[in-house]
Amino acid sequence: MTDSPTATPSPAPSSPYLPSSSRIFVAGHRGLVGSAVARRLAADGHEVITRNRAELDLRDAEATAAFLADVRPDAVVLAAAKVGGILANSSQPVPFLEENLRIQLSVIAGAHAAGVGRLLFLGSSCIYPKHAPQPIREDALLTGPLEATNEPYALAKIAGICQVQSYRRQYGAAYISAMPTNLYGPGDNFDLETSHVLPALIRRFHEATQEGREEVTLWGSGTPRREFLHVDDLADACVALLSRYDGDEPVNVGCGSDLTIRELAETVAEVTGFTGRIAWDTGKPDGTPRKLLDVSRLTSLGWQPRIPLRDGIAATYAWWRSGQER
Repeated sequence: MTDSPTATPSPAPSSPYLPSSSRIFVAGHRGLVGSAVARRLAADGHEVITRNRAELDLRDAEATAAFLADVRPDAVVLAAAKVGGILANSSQPVPFLEENLRIQLSVIAGAHAAGVGRLLFLGSSCIYPKHAPQPIREDALLTGPLEATNEPYALAKIAGICQVQSYRRQYGAAYISAMPTNLYGPGDNFDLETSHVLPALIRRFHEATQEGREEVTLWGSGTPRREFLHVDDLADACVALLSRYDGDEPVNVGCGSDLTIRELAETVAEVTGFTGRIAWDTGKPDGTPRKLLDVSRLTSLGWQPRIPLRDGIAATYAWWRSGQER
């Protein structure tokens, strides 16, 4: 079984920012993002260092600092975070704010104290204002109100960007930030209470198909537009940024195109074989009307996404089903 619907890209050449055979600590290696980044870095010949939560609680600043001082990696990728969809963000604002702040403060400060020369902080596109001009440029940050349903999480991620910028300005650290769009792929969370929209749709339509149901009801109107990027494409972008970018400003990571949630649902229904009706509960929130990232800063570095959305959804569905059937 493969994790990606396309061939693994060729290893990236060595760079002054990311020398070949670097020792890289991937924080959050068991998650959707961290696992993809770890796979890609290992494929490029780097030594990937990981710790699970039982071995190292990244919310514990003292323990994290001691670990980084002992291991002294060449670089850190901060992919660890508490994440979830609209329902989870709305019902659990405190941990979405506080746990993410603690993780970021522990890892970034600990990396600097340990003399780590390179760090990539991964944020989220939810940092941008709810009604930002589309496609959203990086300079839209802090120009308007955030989407209320995930404001605590967004504020934590904005604080992470500020922390990275502060270490750059005060200490000259080669630390950078990337802001991914909506992600999906192998390793995603398919729990209906806490997952993001795409894995939740895959599970909903799969179960409806298996049970022979004639209708699936989804939250909202189906009209908001969203952008989706396969996590293996994100991993490629992370390597490109670590190898080629060293700037103050965060860098958007997306595919440069979007579709409505209704169109997404129809695609997932087709992939999973659901042939019934799709109903919409318009009494439930839609969230941000549109969220499409301007990725020109990233593409100027020579990066392009490789995985078409339908192919990626089909591969992700196959990956999830294989786990269900074991």
